[in-house]
Amino acid sequence: MPPKKKTTPAINLIAGGTAGLCEALCCHPLDTIKVRMQLSTRTALPGVRKMGFFATGVNIARKESVFGLYKGLGAVITGIVPKMAIRFSSFEFFKNALADKTTNKTTPTSIFFAGTAAGTAEAILVVTPTDVIKIRLQAQHHSMADPLDVPKYRNAAHAAFTIVREEGISALYRGVILTSLRQATNQAVNFTAYTEIKAYLQSIQPQYKELPSYQHMVIGLISGALGPLSNAPIDTIKTRMQKELAIEGESAFGRVSRISKHLMQREGFFAFYKGITPRVMRVAPGQAVTFAVYEQVSRSLEQVPLLNGNSVLTAED
Repeated sequence: MPPKKKTTPAINLIAGGTAGLCEALCCHPLDTIKVRMQLSTRTALPGVRKMGFFATGVNIARKESVFGLYKGLGAVITGIVPKMAIRFSSFEFFKNALADKTTNKTTPTSIFFAGTAAGTAEAILVVTPTDVIKIRLQAQHHSMADPLDVPKYRNAAHAAFTIVREEGISALYRGVILTSLRQATNQAVNFTAYTEIKAYLQSIQPQYKELPSYQHMVIGLISGALGPLSNAPIDTIKTRMQKELAIEGESAFGRVSRISKHLMQREGFFAFYKGITPRVMRVAPGQAVTFAVYEQVSRSLEQVPLLNGNSVLTAED
């Protein structure tokens, strides 16, 4: 792929943060439903039918109010700006590092590995601790409409303080390896699919200097759906691990083995895919929103002299 100008860190921060904020506000209820489905052990009880996607959402809204679907949103919003800044900045950095040294062109393989590195970076620096906090908040079954129903974790800041005080700061990094695997595969597939589909569409539509926003959304929708389908078992095990308290003397590998064995023996193979429907429904439109907003905001920011730069994902990619 031909070379292009680098995106400035300022554009990555502002455009990425704005895109991430819009994505979180639109799609967080689906993430809460996904987490509840992954934590559910109903299928392990004889004669009890599992609760599906819509039933889980209705149950949360009925018992905990509609605001219950937004539990953990504070943790997501707190981490969304640095996460998106790290994602797009590190992707650009690694893509340039992996480009051909003679022609400075990139290939689908270099895009894939740049996405892998970007996903790993965001997982270690931001996603793991915010996921731990978010899942602890989402796992609480209190009613947000009843001021007398006080949960253990009142908000994201209180949850972080309580977890560190009771379990140590390392608890915020519980499941970091699985989170890194999930984010790495997500972003590898996400960026590769997005750039290749976008390049193809622009090659058959030369009348467009830049694709319309609705096409960015469609491409993001497709690329966003592929990641969750490739790593659902990793996400389910990670969610179970981050929700529970640590067992003294148990290693990370031992914890993963115990949770995996429990899922297989007591809930069956398909338990590894619990929450896949809301996860795809959350991640796919989430990526559609993220890429569409990112492209639009970054194009606007490119007109600002102090922030002038090019979009991470251009037609040449």
